[in-house]
Amino acid sequence: MTDDPRRAPGADLPVWIDQLCEALGVDRAMVDIDRILEVSSSVAREVARPAVPVSMFVAGLAAAGTDPAAVDRLLTRIVERTDAWE
Repeated sequence: MTDDPRRAPGADLPVWIDQLCEALGVDRAMVDIDRILEVSSSVAREVARPAVPVSMFVAGLAAAGTDPAAVDRLLTRIVERTDAWE
C-alpha cells in the first residue's frame, strides 16, 4: 500500500483521470494532476475552499483548445491571483 492518498484503493486519482479523459475526449497530456492540486490548494488557502471547483471549472473553460504550455500559464495566473487576493 502506498502513502499517497491519490493512489489509495478505490481512490486511484491517476486511473480516474485517465478514464475520465478518455470518456470525455480530453487529451490526457493536458491534465497535470499535481499542478492542478497545487493550484487548488492555493485557491483553497488564499481565497476559500468553495472557490476551488468553480475556479478550476473557469480554468478548464479558458484552457479549451489550447496546449499544455498554455494550461500551465493559466494555472500560474490563478496562483498569482490567489497570492494577490485580500
